[in-house]
Amino acid sequence: MLINLSTKQLRAFILLSECRNFTQAARRSHLSQPAFSALIQRLEEDIGARLFERSTRHVHLTPEGQLFLQGARHLLDEFEWRFHDLNDYVTRKKGRVSIAALPSIAAEWLPQVIARYRAQYPGIAIEIHDVLSDRCLTLLQSGQVDLALAAPLQIPEGLYKTPLLADRFFMVCRQDHPLARHTQVTLAEVHAHDVIRLARETSVQQHLSAQPLSDSPAKASFEVENLATVAAMIRNGLGITLLPELTLSQFNHPSLCTIPLSTPLTREIFLLRDTSRPLSIAAQTLWEMIEHPRKEIT
Repeated sequence: MLINLSTKQLRAFILLSECRNFTQAARRSHLSQPAFSALIQRLEEDIGARLFERSTRHVHLTPEGQLFLQGARHLLDEFEWRFHDLNDYVTRKKGRVSIAALPSIAAEWLPQVIARYRAQYPGIAIEIHDVLSDRCLTLLQSGQVDLALAAPLQIPEGLYKTPLLADRFFMVCRQDHPLARHTQVTLAEVHAHDVIRLARETSVQQHLSAQPLSDSPAKASFEVENLATVAAMIRNGLGITLLPELTLSQFNHPSLCTIPLSTPLTREIFLLRDTSRPLSIAAQTLWEMIEHPRKEIT
């Protein structure tokens, strides 16, 4: 049997069971008595049983009405709880957002946006994965994160991108290095010295590898995974490096200096999402805040 109950009918039934009077119950529900009586009649027709015994002065629950009362209260409580719970998500009082970001983004630029987001929506939980660019894409495509901040050379099909910023490369060297006296350097000049490179799977090295550094190979090269290692090797005179601007906070040391390239080289940072999955309201709000960090989100 298909029963089409409404919350309006359930509230009317519970109210009448408490008032035991159609006139009072109709008044409390802000309905006319005929309209209120029609609600109860339709409910009894849908259930297929009389729920109330009527007399000229009083209304009493039938045994079937007594059985239905507990269920009606439970159904209405459950509906109202679900509705208010969903409303908390809609109004951004509750929720969860997961984002994957390049370590340089997660350490330097993203925390400012997250702090502003948390100040406006303290009830929303935020999960951050600071991983390399390829891993950002993997987490996004597998549905493990809602958004990604990455710098891929090629963006897979099915991902929506919006350019976020162009992260310019600089040379980093020791203050006593011959190139430290230059106001600008070329890629060829950098390549003529010992170069410390980041691992090939990093977006930094992927972008550098796509550039013709020089016709001749470097004198010597080191390949490491961590920026802290790069900084320590430069401080100890083991070479120089090329790094984007967002990473340079790791090289704030009196013995080191940064020199811009004569021909600007950048890695493009993109804000990404998977078009096959709609964003939650919480995730959409964070997307808009990252895309327009100075815009007020309402």
